[in-house]
Amino acid sequence: MPGVFSVPGLSPSSQTRRAQRGARYGAMFACTCGRHHCSADPSKQVPPLMTEDINILRAQNLLIPGEFPASGEQMSIIIDSNTRLLVQGITGHAGRFHSGAMRDYGTRVLAGVSPGNGGKEVNGIPVYNTVREAVSEHDINTSIVFVPARFATDAVYEAVDSGIESVVIVTEHIPFHDSMKFIHYARMNGVRILGPNCPGAASPGKALVGIMSPTIFAPGNIGVASRSGTLTYEIVNSITEAGLGESTAVGLGGDPVTGTSFVEALKMFEDDPETEGVVLVGEIGGTAEEDAAEFIKGMSKPVYAYIAGRSAPQGKRMGHAGAIIARGKGTAESKVKALMDVGVKVAEFSSDIPELLLQDLRAE
Repeated sequence: MPGVFSVPGLSPSSQTRRAQRGARYGAMFACTCGRHHCSADPSKQVPPLMTEDINILRAQNLLIPGEFPASGEQMSIIIDSNTRLLVQGITGHAGRFHSGAMRDYGTRVLAGVSPGNGGKEVNGIPVYNTVREAVSEHDINTSIVFVPARFATDAVYEAVDSGIESVVIVTEHIPFHDSMKFIHYARMNGVRILGPNCPGAASPGKALVGIMSPTIFAPGNIGVASRSGTLTYEIVNSITEAGLGESTAVGLGGDPVTGTSFVEALKMFEDDPETEGVVLVGEIGGTAEEDAAEFIKGMSKPVYAYIAGRSAPQGKRMGHAGAIIARGKGTAESKVKALMDVGVKVAEFSSDIPELLLQDLRAE
């Protein structure tokens, strides 16, 4: 096919589909992402496609894998037993350790990527030089990024351009402007981003994608969405020890800019038949919790919360890049009030969460 619509990083079949679209419908349909300039005419800005256009392409089998997923095609809470994982940065210390831990938990870890190390194996997992090589050999739908911060942005672009549906970014210290760009890029391509600077996600008994300890989880019906990795571990462990369990635990990340918000996580939990209640773990900084409170008004499932940082001084960053009170905004008090005003039970201490859950169970 003509190379005018060629995009680096896409598999040959995806390149062919993109070229066929361009030949049949014009450059606008070749460049479906709508995030940059048209590859056929760099001076022309390409708008996003309308839903009816996307449906035409889907009906004619001209969509690239992972592009504009149809309703119900993506996993409801990001990962499940169908997760087929790629580890980017698998030869580093963290990638090596956690690839083995995730595989031992039962996650289907199919391949790893580390430029210059193609042909090797880590924990019995084959290593490739590029994501494109890995997806051409394996049916991968999820990637986890352990790549150092200065290379992580390119790693995310490579995963998105290769048709991977969900990308979990553990790496911290990625510049915010880089995160803003690749998160927007991923959304325009129908790819779910979790992170950056996040511990990942776990669906007990199904899959674990991240750096969380597998020993703290138990299958259950409580969903957990958190901005803090450490508090995720602590609260999940206390829920498990109370005899309850989790449907999915999602670490959203502690940076000011993240790929998945509380509102998006709450919507997924609301739509998930395995989740009967949700625990929201927030912290000072930003307005994510206040935005979540607005969404909770329309939820049918009970939501419980804990907000960290009640004693934090203004203007001083506390742990996470996003955990800072500035000009009186982002305080723990404002978040607690917003959540309580919509009926959320807010724990004073993280250890109080299980008791709030059990109180409602006893009331039933």
